[in-house]
Amino acid sequence: MKEIQSSMAGTVFQILVGEGDSVSKGQTVLVLESMKMEIPVDSEQDGTVKELKVAIGDFVNEGDVLAVLA
Repeated sequence: MKEIQSSMAGTVFQILVGEGDSVSKGQTVLVLESMKMEIPVDSEQDGTVKELKVAIGDFVNEGDVLAVLA
């Protein structure tokens, strides 16, 4: 399984994909908000979203798993 991890601490501001969606390498899958800045989180590989581990409004730390790709 492939995981998309948070590169920084912040709050999940927007989720742009759903479970079952196909994603491409470089595609933005969600947006984090930290100190009033919006930071896109991109997929590092192609795959299908198997599971979203977060919801809008959740606080995440650096290294937390945000989504699992199949």
